[in-house]
Amino acid sequence: MALQLYCNMLELTKVVTISLTFVMASCSPLGSSKGTDDLESSPVQSMPPGVEAISFLGDTLRPPPQPNGVRAVYMKRYEEAERALAATPTNADSLIWMGRRTAYLGRYRDAIDIYSKAIGLHPEDARLYRHRGHRYLSVRELGRAITDLERGVELTEGRMDEVEPDGLPNVMNIPTSTLHFNIWYHLALAHYVSGDFEAALDALRSCLKVSVHPDSTVATSYWMYMTMRRLGLEDEAQELLDHIDVGIEIIESAAYLDLLLLFKGERSLEDLIGPSGDAATLQSTTTSYGLGVWHLLNGRPGEAHEVWERILDGRNQWSAFGYISAEGELARNAVR
Repeated sequence: MALQLYCNMLELTKVVTISLTFVMASCSPLGSSKGTDDLESSPVQSMPPGVEAISFLGDTLRPPPQPNGVRAVYMKRYEEAERALAATPTNADSLIWMGRRTAYLGRYRDAIDIYSKAIGLHPEDARLYRHRGHRYLSVRELGRAITDLERGVELTEGRMDEVEPDGLPNVMNIPTSTLHFNIWYHLALAHYVSGDFEAALDALRSCLKVSVHPDSTVATSYWMYMTMRRLGLEDEAQELLDHIDVGIEIIESAAYLDLLLLFKGERSLEDLIGPSGDAATLQSTTTSYGLGVWHLLNGRPGEAHEVWERILDGRNQWSAFGYISAEGELARNAVR
């Protein structure tokens, strides 16, 4: 039923993919948000040349190399975006796509500047805060991410949800998320990474309510289970697991489903171990972080930290949520 509801929403939502162009004027960096977490990357002003972020552990993070074939595709789409936006330089959709295409090249700071310019033009467009908040999370600026995503929540309150078009379509070319979902999901992650599990759980509860596609439900349930366990909510966590089944039809969230099945006792550690170091992939990084939490929840913090430390060897995946979360755990010296 959830999948049918999602398909109905997808049919009703007009997804207009606009290829655009954008000649960007420089934007002043934003000041620090009030109430930023201790786990906060250095502010924009202090970034060394070519550095996108400073990790929670003090390492400089630069755009990772991309395989030639992938880079060529990303550049083609980026150049299409540049050409098309020339005609509509103030259009919100155009600016959003320019920001997304820029971020896919690993240029997160430039993407943030694009979204900042767009917010100046369209301050009531929740999509802009959703995307800028995501990229603030990428560059380890959790306070700014939370501020943007909370603004996105305010702007979407009482409004109909809409399917979000994929910038990197999955194998079935079916978008699996919505605007409301992405706002709550990234807000929850920002709180989770900072170690504020109570706030993360509040956001995840709201996120689950708008998780209308099975992939979204599985992804939300994964973070929600770990959060509940770390808050000592054992019964609620078990109830959440009871709804997880190997037969759930998913497209993108295989790693999250496998980890939930591990927590449920239906997968083994050996089933989930993947490549690491320079060979690390998005999926193996995601899985490795969850394996670390599995050790932590079973009273093995030493093993958990070893797993998270190995994740950091796969520097090419530093923008992955599993990598960011592992950094946060190590910076906080997490023991629960």
